[in-house]
Amino acid sequence: MPTPRIALATAREVADLDDEGRLLASTLRGRGADVVAAVWDDADVDWAAFDLVVVRSTWDYPTRVVEFLAWAAHVEEVSRLENPLALLRWTTDKHYLRDLDAAGVPVVPSEFLEPGDDPAHVLLDVEHVVKPAISAGSKDTLRLGAHERDRSRDHAARLLDAGRGVLVQPYLDAVDDVGETAVVVVDGHASHAIRKGAILRAGAGLVEGLFAEEDISAREPSAAEVAVAERALEAVPGDAPPLYARIDLLPGQGGPVVLELELAEPSLFLTTSDGAADRLADAVLRRLAPH
Repeated sequence: MPTPRIALATAREVADLDDEGRLLASTLRGRGADVVAAVWDDADVDWAAFDLVVVRSTWDYPTRVVEFLAWAAHVEEVSRLENPLALLRWTTDKHYLRDLDAAGVPVVPSEFLEPGDDPAHVLLDVEHVVKPAISAGSKDTLRLGAHERDRSRDHAARLLDAGRGVLVQPYLDAVDDVGETAVVVVDGHASHAIRKGAILRAGAGLVEGLFAEEDISAREPSAAEVAVAERALEAVPGDAPPLYARIDLLPGQGGPVVLELELAEPSLFLTTSDGAADRLADAVLRRLAPH
């Protein structure tokens, strides 16, 4: 069998991949694959030269999502892309929360604004979060108090004026004590989970750089968290499980609720769980096996 050529797609700011990307590359090479890091918007990359392109640390796409999805469409024409274009198109816009809600999956209550809308009509009289509907790494995201109506309205207006959809959600303050649980799923099976400390601080400004700094540790998810993660994954479009998924859960009053379901470029925290990189590497290579 010829040596499989695999590209791990990344952003220019992390052209050599992050720690977990390098771990995945090393693990795949240990299984005989030829693996390179490739910047997704580098015009000199010949994507047809790869048997498989795995989307990883492409964290700079949110303000260029049309360009990003056009790139994904091109890659899918000349190679194999994981996760595939249809899932990237669905997951990169948080309007998918409506799909999860319609499927009966518990989600954080969410209101959306579109360019041209008046931002005042959905502002909450409780602590809340305002962020772009297309975003990553907590960029352009603010935690706002009920008393910060002007700041909230102004932030929403700036995003809308830039042509970006806006998501407004109540801030579930139990996360400050309990943290967020992220369940990582590989090839349809729960692999591991982590605890993420609360990221958004009251009164803080916008995140600088590619993403917010995170407080990460391993966590054993509860049965209720696993059940909600599984229900969310069942609601993902398509007949086959994604190569990878990360379901971020917050503690709600009636149990865990989905904050995000990430299928594009989430950190999978491979370094926090023994065997996680092996499980993902095996799943990657199964994508190349003849059926």
